[in-house]
Amino acid sequence: MSATSGVRATSGNDLTAVLAGARLLPVLTVPSVATAGFLADALAAGGARCAEVTFRTPDAEQALKAMAAHGGLTVGAGTVLTAEQAERAVAAGARFLVSPGFDAEVIDRGRELGVPVVPGIATATELMRALKAGLDTVKLFPAEPLGGTRMLRALAAPFPQARFVPTGGIGPDLMPGYLSHPAVLAVGGSWMVTSGHLERGEYAEIRRLTAEAVERSTP
Repeated sequence: MSATSGVRATSGNDLTAVLAGARLLPVLTVPSVATAGFLADALAAGGARCAEVTFRTPDAEQALKAMAAHGGLTVGAGTVLTAEQAERAVAAGARFLVSPGFDAEVIDRGRELGVPVVPGIATATELMRALKAGLDTVKLFPAEPLGGTRMLRALAAPFPQARFVPTGGIGPDLMPGYLSHPAVLAVGGSWMVTSGHLERGEYAEIRRLTAEAVERSTP
């Protein structure tokens, strides 16, 4: 089945509804499910309303499940590379799927499962493929190495129907510049939850950094 087959198209508006106005998307690499509950508490206490748990660790699926059960966060899955991962992520409670690139099978499976899929794009050609597949929201990745807000503006100009979730190399000082562009739905970042924070159990610091980021992301 291809991304342009007869399966129902998933609109970017679906992701807009899932994020419910949140413009900050914490991107999490959770090394152990034992940290998931504490992490969810810290993020929610800092005002985050959503989070992306990347499928980069052995415990990612269980961590996503634990965080999705928390109730205070809308949780999605990131670094989804295969249709099989998409199935596991949704079964664990993922409300949306994010991929670093464009993969037709991942997109089709997400549609079949009824969740928004946000493919990564790095070129105009990839963006055109996403739009042709019926998607209007994409992940600009890796945003900063690609050229940052200059790249964002360059892609947004000829494709006014596209919405972007820039991710990759973005920190708190760069975030407002991205969010000021009308084509940006949300910004993904991991500066508020680093591997060091989790290794040291610095949940108060995670809460503080999240609260600062949420405040800066709020119009």
